Amino acid sequence: MPELEYNETDVLIRASQGDREAFGELYARYIERIFNYVYYRTGNTHDAEDLTARVFQRAMNHIHNYTDRGVPFSAWLYRIAHNLVANWHRDRSRKQEIPISDLPVLPAKGDHPETKLVRTEEQEALLRLIRRLPPERQHLLILKFVENLSNAEIGQIMGRSEGAIKSLYHRTLLALRDQIGDQTQI
Repeated sequence: MPELEYNETDVLIRASQGDREAFGELYARYIERIFNYVYYRTGNTHDAEDLTARVFQRAMNHIHNYTDRGVPFSAWLYRIAHNLVANWHRDRSRKQEIPISDLPVLPAKGDHPETKLVRTEEQEALLRLIRRLPPERQHLLILKFVENLSNAEIGQIMGRSEGAIKSLYHRTLLALRDQIGDQTQI
């Protein structure tokens, strides 16, 4: 029996009419991407799980208000996630750092323990620098490097032109380069 092609428009219509199974299809399709986005913005697995659940709870409660405006459904989910993460940061007195134990380090064969330690420290330092960036720049980097989206797709999600995304990306990389340079001089 041939596999049926996934038609997101049909699934969205059914979900907006209260079909829980259709919403389950959307959940299954986007849960990993939204969790990754939230995780990289919070740096904490438990908070990311909680916030991801809240994203989908809010989406399920408001799916009947969803209007297709020519951007992917994922843009709506990312907007909900962005708002929840922004509120989460605002409510916290300090930002969390990722514990070393939570960092996914996959050593190459033959790596010495010292090499792994240096790599882990460098990754940790880079994540701390990224978390100091304004939220929209963090958002951009996550969509670019975690989700591997194109500038055009990121533009749709962030409500900007592809050219504006390229410019923001360039400025963000320059800012990170300067911050890394400042740290190495200490």
